[in-house]
Amino acid sequence: MSTCVALLGGSFDPVHHGHVALARLFFDLLRPDQLRILPARPWQKAALKASDEDRVAMLELAFRDAGLPVLIDRQEIARGSPTYTVETLRGLRAELGPAASIVFIMGADQLQQLDSWRDWRTLFELANLGVAARPGYTLDQEALPPAVAAALAPRLASAQQVRTAPSGLVCLAHTLAVDISATQVRAALQHGASSAGASSTAEVAPRDAPGNTPQGDVNSLVSRVVLDYIQHHNLYKS
Repeated sequence: MSTCVALLGGSFDPVHHGHVALARLFFDLLRPDQLRILPARPWQKAALKASDEDRVAMLELAFRDAGLPVLIDRQEIARGSPTYTVETLRGLRAELGPAASIVFIMGADQLQQLDSWRDWRTLFELANLGVAARPGYTLDQEALPPAVAAALAPRLASAQQVRTAPSGLVCLAHTLAVDISATQVRAALQHGASSAGASSTAEVAPRDAPGNTPQGDVNSLVSRVVLDYIQHHNLYKS
């Protein structure tokens, strides 16, 4: 059987419960041989608030605390400049070879913007996609840009089909209901944290799209070990 590698990319600035929930969802669905977490330098986003070293350290803490075995893939950090997903997937395909199943994980909000990504159609030549619903973002075809809907329609497949195909298929998961954004976490931390937090349902975009987020207790947004790290290293204070 060919190798299956699931890849979750994001700014992780900081990593929060939504990221972990998204990773766990596809870990359980796909049972990949390897789950890679890719701290990104996304071209679509403003400057990162935490250093590369701090983001990696928080990822290691969060996923160890969650009991999910992961490999932190540092290729975008090593590249040292903002990068495109298609370039990252080309590098991963070259590393793993033509037979490996690569599954790039994203949230439904990212799928709705997929036609804005560089060479987005090429993504299907390099990898499969695993897409999770999130509150306010449907996976229904009519909610997608027409070009994206047309590209997806013949590619929809089960988790098992995606796990064994090198590329070109899409697995949709409708079962994730976590609503947290890194923007929300940073705001909670800056405002003293004790009164800012999550609703029971979350934004889980790998690229952390900002938006209107509920307020509440920061402990409901990030794991205790990550919060301890943030406080110990005095991150996100301004």
